[in-house]
Amino acid sequence: MTESVLPGDGNPLGTAFGGRIAQWIDVAAAIACQRHCRQRVVTASMDDLHFLKPIRVGMTVELRAQVNATFRTSMESGVRIESENPLTGERAHVCTAYLTFVAQDEKGRPVPVPALVLETDEDRRREHDAKRRRAVRLERARVKRERLLAETEERG
Repeated sequence: MTESVLPGDGNPLGTAFGGRIAQWIDVAAAIACQRHCRQRVVTASMDDLHFLKPIRVGMTVELRAQVNATFRTSMESGVRIESENPLTGERAHVCTAYLTFVAQDEKGRPVPVPALVLETDEDRRREHDAKRRRAVRLERARVKRERLLAETEERG
């Protein structure tokens, strides 16, 4: 997916709003997941969003998304964003993000997704890393649930 960073996408410093970049990331990742499972998908989480360099208004950005791993009803998509100066062609890796999507049927119920076919060592590495990120997400969710339950019990 390619976007041009227009003045309306920027802040007073002349760089792209992080929220606009996050929106583009969400769309690119959703398309990759939907193409994989051929179902409706909804964003479950976005984590590890790292802005490495600012993206200046006037630059072109290319977002490359791919499914890194599949689980029962969810998938992780990784998105790599590169900026390009349209006048010089100079490119830079500016952002990386990882998102989780859940496949749903027409009534909004989670549905199984097809397994990912891992063909290369790079595919296997991406899946391995995605599984580690998932374990961290699940542990964070468990801790949050426990804290919420404890706070609820304290309030009586």
